[in-house]
Amino acid sequence: MNDLILKRLSAFRALMAEAGVKAVIVPQADPHQGEYLAPHWQVRRWLSGFTGSAGDLVVTSSKAALWTDSRYFLQAAAQLDGTTVELMKDGLADTPSIAQYLCQNLQAGDTVALDGMLFNAASVDALKKALAEKDISLITDFDVIDRIWLDRPALPDGKIFVHDIRYAGKEAREKIAEILADAAAKGAADVFMAMLDDIAWTLNIRCNDVNHTPVATAFLYLSEAHKVLFIDPAKLTPETSAYLAEQGVSTMSYTSVKKYLSAIPTGTKVLVDASHTAMQLLDILGVKAVDGGISAAARLKSVKNPVQLEGVSNAMLRDGVAMVRSLIEIERRIADGIATTEIDISEILRRHRSEGDLYFDESFGTIAGYGPHGAIVHYEATPETNATLQPQGLLLIDSGAQYLDGTTDITRTIALGTPTAQEKADFTLVMKGHIALAKAIFPAGTRGAQLTVLAHQYLWKNGLNYLHGTGHGVGHFLSVHEGPHSIRLNYVDAPMLPGSITSNEPGLYRENIHGIRCENLVLCRHEMTTEFGEFLGFETLTLCPFDRSLFDTSLMSDEEIAWVDSYHRTVAERLTPFLSDDERQWLQIHTQPLTK
Repeated sequence: MNDLILKRLSAFRALMAEAGVKAVIVPQADPHQGEYLAPHWQVRRWLSGFTGSAGDLVVTSSKAALWTDSRYFLQAAAQLDGTTVELMKDGLADTPSIAQYLCQNLQAGDTVALDGMLFNAASVDALKKALAEKDISLITDFDVIDRIWLDRPALPDGKIFVHDIRYAGKEAREKIAEILADAAAKGAADVFMAMLDDIAWTLNIRCNDVNHTPVATAFLYLSEAHKVLFIDPAKLTPETSAYLAEQGVSTMSYTSVKKYLSAIPTGTKVLVDASHTAMQLLDILGVKAVDGGISAAARLKSVKNPVQLEGVSNAMLRDGVAMVRSLIEIERRIADGIATTEIDISEILRRHRSEGDLYFDESFGTIAGYGPHGAIVHYEATPETNATLQPQGLLLIDSGAQYLDGTTDITRTIALGTPTAQEKADFTLVMKGHIALAKAIFPAGTRGAQLTVLAHQYLWKNGLNYLHGTGHGVGHFLSVHEGPHSIRLNYVDAPMLPGSITSNEPGLYRENIHGIRCENLVLCRHEMTTEFGEFLGFETLTLCPFDRSLFDTSLMSDEEIAWVDSYHRTVAERLTPFLSDDERQWLQIHTQPLTK
């Protein structure tokens, strides 16, 4: 593989030299500025060999470097080994930014290139300004990968389907009206949308264009007179075309979006979320574009309606049953000495989930990391790395499913033998943070950065830390990572809102030893209103026991132990009616109260 990457980089540099370009930035991005990409847009992966979902590549005439965050430090180091691509650990104080790196490695008069359909305007403007200080120019129409990626996957052509109102809870017409009303309040008559999950939610359509994320490749333009979905005609059926027409939506080809935007009359004000709109498209709109910040669709989508919340509750029941059956099978295989690998774990989980009603797909590729692999935050086993489990050490399982009525995401860390004192201490410190966040009460308007300390505090007190986010929003039969809110160290200006669903997943990772993460999904809800205002809290939605053998109760307060016992009682009460006698017995044992 490394020789193949070297050949690809060499061919890419030949195209750079032909164009007189000294450096090119290749982002992990598509024209919709989403996190998860269709295979057609996996250019950075193809050029570098790094398969993580986040990270940008810079290729110069003689060097290459890849920036990625702490979730992928270990994975990237392994996958980039031998490729000549240098790992840049994004977020660390001594790691230069891409702009700084370019200024350090290029000369005055050199040219940097990128594809402006893969960047938002703010990032391009900031880069252009930084480069200009060193007299380095930037071009934004460099799109040459088809000349060397000869077997590049085509744009997705899967058929869209309607997400039934009995699951969605609100008609597309209603959502469109709300979005246009928001635009009017911001001084715009029209709205242009590029984010795939925003479009899927707005129109109640789904597809399979992106692995594990049921979205369709499309753009959407909304006005009182015209609602236009830009989509490949091959993705439509007579039924979906009729449905869209019923909702007042017409269709045009996906590739006609630039021409359409160019023809919008002068004086029209078009509301956009500039941070999630390609620079080239914003350039076409020019002064007609009004940046409204976080899109109305993103805000509305994050707050689940009563029908969606009922669906999520039902999905959690089915997912909890599947998790219990999976954990029982894993436990029995280890006890019986049946050879079981990390890939086997993924298949066990997929099989049990797929037997449940309304199952559609996994919500992401399962992370099953045994022992040292658990310390690789977003590890996904391959035939080359596939470890065989032993009756000792820790197994970290992060998995989830897409059901028609909800999306799940759960992480459990389990001991495959008698846990060591170190394993128990690490696990318990992580769980203390998990419990603190689950029990939090906070004023309305609180941002995630103000909450994440609750999950970090016990680790910090012991000189320990994790760098990934503590919580991400979760969609409804949509992206497992959904904005705009999140719980993380860096500030995100989106408050926690009642009705939104977020993960609660602190962790701890000891390189080459083990990884621990404990994740439930939680619903933000109203708790009380006093003379000091409204206060919010969390309701835990996920239903699956934690590994009782890993708790060191000497490190826990009585209140923390009571929380675990109460949670386990709820798990047993909710899941027991759907289990066989043997499964009920297993669950009863694994939800017994903790004892000091």
